[in-house]
Amino acid sequence: MKKLYLSILFLLAGVGSVFSQDVEQAVRERLQTFFQTYIPVNVNIGTCRLDSVLIDFHRKTIRIYADNTFSYQPFRPETVNRIYRDIKEILPGPVTYFDITVFTDGHSINELIPNTYRNGKKDKSRLFTDIHYKDAPWVTRTSRPFEITRGLEGRHIALWQSHGKYYINNKDKWGWQRPRLFCTSEDQFTQSFILPYLIPMLENAGANVFTPRERDTQKQEIIVDNDDNRNTTNSLYLEVKSRKAQWEKTALPGFAQQKRIYTEGENPFHDGTARFAQTEKKKNKAFAEWVPDIPETGEYAVYVSYQSLPNSVSDAKYLVFHNGGVAEFKVNQRIGGGTWVYLGTFTFDKGSNDYGMVVLSNESREKGMVCADAVRFGGGMGNIARGGQVSGLPRYLEGARYSAQWAGMPYPVYTGYKGQNDLSDDINVRSRTINYLSGGSVFNPKEPGLGVPLEMSMALHSDAGFRTDDRIVGTLGIYTTHFNDGKLAAGTNRYASRDLADLFLTRLQQDIRSTFNADWTRRSMWNRNYSETRLPAVPSTIVELLSHQNFADMRLGHDPKFKFTASRALYKSILQYICTQHNKEYAVQPLPVNNFSVRFGKKKNTLELSWQGVDDPLEPTATPREYIVYTRIGRGGFDNGVRVSNPFHTLKIEPGIVYSFKVTAVNRGGESFPSEILAAYKSKHEKARVLIINGFDRISSPAVINTPDEAGFDLTKDPGVPYLYDISLCGSQLNFDRKEAGKRLGESGNEYEGIKIAGNTFDYPFIHGKAIQTVGGYSFTSCSDEAVENGSVALEEYPIADYILGLEKTDGNLSRATYYKTFSSSMQRALTAYCQSGGNLLVSGAYIGSDMNDSQGNREFTQNILKYRFDSSLQVSGEHIGIQGLGRILSIPRLPNERAYPVTTPDCIRPMATAFPVMTYTGGNLPAAVAYKGNDYRTFIMSFPFESIREEAGRTAVMASILHFFSADNAGVHRE
Repeated sequence: MKKLYLSILFLLAGVGSVFSQDVEQAVRERLQTFFQTYIPVNVNIGTCRLDSVLIDFHRKTIRIYADNTFSYQPFRPETVNRIYRDIKEILPGPVTYFDITVFTDGHSINELIPNTYRNGKKDKSRLFTDIHYKDAPWVTRTSRPFEITRGLEGRHIALWQSHGKYYINNKDKWGWQRPRLFCTSEDQFTQSFILPYLIPMLENAGANVFTPRERDTQKQEIIVDNDDNRNTTNSLYLEVKSRKAQWEKTALPGFAQQKRIYTEGENPFHDGTARFAQTEKKKNKAFAEWVPDIPETGEYAVYVSYQSLPNSVSDAKYLVFHNGGVAEFKVNQRIGGGTWVYLGTFTFDKGSNDYGMVVLSNESREKGMVCADAVRFGGGMGNIARGGQVSGLPRYLEGARYSAQWAGMPYPVYTGYKGQNDLSDDINVRSRTINYLSGGSVFNPKEPGLGVPLEMSMALHSDAGFRTDDRIVGTLGIYTTHFNDGKLAAGTNRYASRDLADLFLTRLQQDIRSTFNADWTRRSMWNRNYSETRLPAVPSTIVELLSHQNFADMRLGHDPKFKFTASRALYKSILQYICTQHNKEYAVQPLPVNNFSVRFGKKKNTLELSWQGVDDPLEPTATPREYIVYTRIGRGGFDNGVRVSNPFHTLKIEPGIVYSFKVTAVNRGGESFPSEILAAYKSKHEKARVLIINGFDRISSPAVINTPDEAGFDLTKDPGVPYLYDISLCGSQLNFDRKEAGKRLGESGNEYEGIKIAGNTFDYPFIHGKAIQTVGGYSFTSCSDEAVENGSVALEEYPIADYILGLEKTDGNLSRATYYKTFSSSMQRALTAYCQSGGNLLVSGAYIGSDMNDSQGNREFTQNILKYRFDSSLQVSGEHIGIQGLGRILSIPRLPNERAYPVTTPDCIRPMATAFPVMTYTGGNLPAAVAYKGNDYRTFIMSFPFESIREEAGRTAVMASILHFFSADNAGVHRE
């Protein structure tokens, strides 16, 4: 009987074993199919595979291990639930109800849900909840007229823009890491996101932002220092002592520029001395002053330097006197000593002036000392020689390796390869600079350094890769967890970097798809061993934004609106991430205001400003709460602004002075980008008033070539319109052959490298207004074209209207085919009514003919109301275009340059009916301007932008002729 029992047990065990093997085989086969055919929603990660599966029939559990490719996708609670539901549905019946856990990249997929998106318990190992920086920020702008309480106030962020020009050691020359493609290179392209967009957005949210590459595009550099014995300029360093405090030499070395060019290993912060003074609580006691001799009027970044001494204070008071007034800063000199510390960028007049300087006071609430060393104005040209030669480019285009040396970083920080491999050094120095700056802070407590509490870093790159089907390659994220036992310097789990990468990719895809008519691709999140994500002591991510080698990506990549949208997505990701790390609520800074207008007030010598706040459809927290009105007097700079609660403001003015204004929206998360700039002027002897309408809103990419055989960007046809300026263009595209995709398609020249190409400054009412002021007897105000189109500004109140159109035209952009129309339907109605009521209308713009030649209705408006028709587009060569008429010969820029936006192919227009030509292009006698004197109204139409006339005297003379023509005697304008 016992033998029979044992036989039955062995038989059942054998059957169970066979059964288990069959079930395991079925599970494995079904899971292999599941992973091989798995496609995540809105993500392109490639083909996934099953690594292994462990089934415990006793405990009724299944542990599924997918390959790392499966981890490249974003995990959300709903994503995880769907994966488990789908897996359960395909499992064999006997194991359907087993507990299932899916692993990838060494973690369960539940653990890979970012803290931001978790519904329940957070992973505290990836948060900063127990890490608190309690001291003062590195730099605080105390003259800012508003407070930020739900932004990035007190936070310190590091970011950088891929590579830069570097010395190629084995070829003994300077070069770029990536080739010149589609009019740019990666090393220049990523700068056009970081510098004009992302850094200002983060700083507008209250952050201290550090970048290891030079951030100032100013080519000039002036250094004022207590050790300056070169006497090459009129710059001046001064000290004023008080009864209790005098300036003394520190024991530590300071900065001194002893030579023009520096070679390997030389540190200018070891070559000089620094000064210190004891602090006092009272104002206006002891000072150090730095007065630069500015070589040319313009914008200059201001950097200060000091030594962090044992008794340094956290509230060293700096005053920057600039064209717009005085900006006040508090600098925490306990940290960051011995390097350049950025305060801000300001406008300074040429020469040495007492209203252009930096002052350090010994005033402080703390007992201790303040330290004074050198002050630097402007980014300057590269001055680090390699192989006996400098790059010949502005410093902002060079790699971080050379900026680090100029900024006083220790030799091991910027060269681990002892000067033998600049490329590898440049890649590593970005992270090592961050670690040296943050060493000793709460986020990097064990490494020696300068104590700056940098708490995250991001590297922005553009990836290689191409498609031949005009599909977008899209965005890739990279992070590193398998280093230093999976911990960051403060003990934080390195998967905090994965959370950061996930936020970046999620925001970018959402915002780009919502804003543009493009199926933007989200690619993988790689957990890979890259220097820029492995070495930083803090959470770090590489964002490969798009492919600079792929035409479809670059069609968007060159568009300034795309750059704004992508940069805002990156800023919002950083904001959301930092606030989640500290368990803090956040608000996104508002979008710029619109419908801006300036009128003369009801009371004598007053102006009334009005505008509209703009809600962000992508972000409910970005609602404006208040506004800042900035004022500029004459040719000066803008002041620190006045905070107002409502979308309007009244102020008193003095007749005889041109005032300019810009407005920003603010909330608890920070400040928006500024509005366009409007101007106004009250003549002391007014005989008439002019309304200047700013219709030049366009920002755009270069002209797109997109045919079955050719693809690319044609700078000769239209170089595009940058937002403020463009530092991304290397030169004209040379190869357009689609068959060469991935090979030579997109090859470009280098004629624009080092040139900060002028774009749309949104400041043209001032230029028009200065010409009107000089004529004498005319007052003017200004408004946006939207304010006219919606009827909030009545044209009939002004006898003369000046409509600025610049380079406005329908640009064929992927996202907005008619966004920049010269004359919208509503504007046509307003101008028609204005003319028929007896108004006098001046219009100037490069595309007022061609842009209105697309329909019969548009042609009827220009021909019947404005009295001109389109003839042709001017095709000439040379740097400038000549124009003659009104008794003068004028010129406008034709090629991209640093002074004014180029007018590449302006229209030629012909007069209609009794209108007559008054100006022609030189060389071919083609008409450039026509005038019409009717019984009811008069028009003066220029097919080139008035503000593009190079000489101010020429602009004044032309404006005088036009205003005289609009007067009763018709003086100054004659038929050509």
